[in-house]
Amino acid sequence: MDGEAQQQVVAALPPAAAYGLVAPPGTTPVAVRDLADRDRLAGLVAAHAALYPHASVGVVTTIWWYLASAVLAGPPAAGALAGVPLSADAGDLDLHVGPAGMPAAAVSRRLGPDDAGPALGATFGLLVDGLCAVGGLRPRPLWALAADSLATRLLALGRAQGRLARATTLARELVASTGAPVPLPRFVDVAGARFLVRSSCCLLYRAGGDLCTSCPRRPADQRRDLLERAAPGFR
Repeated sequence: MDGEAQQQVVAALPPAAAYGLVAPPGTTPVAVRDLADRDRLAGLVAAHAALYPHASVGVVTTIWWYLASAVLAGPPAAGALAGVPLSADAGDLDLHVGPAGMPAAAVSRRLGPDDAGPALGATFGLLVDGLCAVGGLRPRPLWALAADSLATRLLALGRAQGRLARATTLARELVASTGAPVPLPRFVDVAGARFLVRSSCCLLYRAGGDLCTSCPRRPADQRRDLLERAAPGFR
């Protein structure tokens, strides 16, 4: 049955760790392979632009990819940590979107090879190429967002299951296996909590938001101070 393996993975997770793995009511599934159609991809980005009326198309495209890559990384990340290899092939993934083209969840319909990295890399690459055309962007920053999304999802899953060391190792292995043209993830322990050293920026600050706590654009001392304050909630 489509999605049955992912349902089994989700059932073994604490509820708070199931973000992006269960399609919320009212969302619409879009086959990821169909997003090779750049007009369809541009339509999702254009819908998302309604949330940021004063932002450029490049900024909106980047923000949308920040959200989409976070949910698309979910099935292969959760599957790898659970030892259930959920397929990351574009032909096996549905991206569920809500109002304003908001990426809400990703569901893998099949089991895949033990190493999901190559298929995930191909899926990311398909979308990065399309988004570069839609938003007039360079690929490397979008790849950095994708790699950070994968590492962040594994870190959150590992924290929720008390398997932080394994999740950290898997993050490096899977990012390497995707072939992403970016450095491997790095992590830092601050006040007893482990965080990803982000190499990407979602550009939300250019659409009226603030810099994220761990944004690489923040001065290092300021970033560490903010992480120390956040650490109790991540132990």
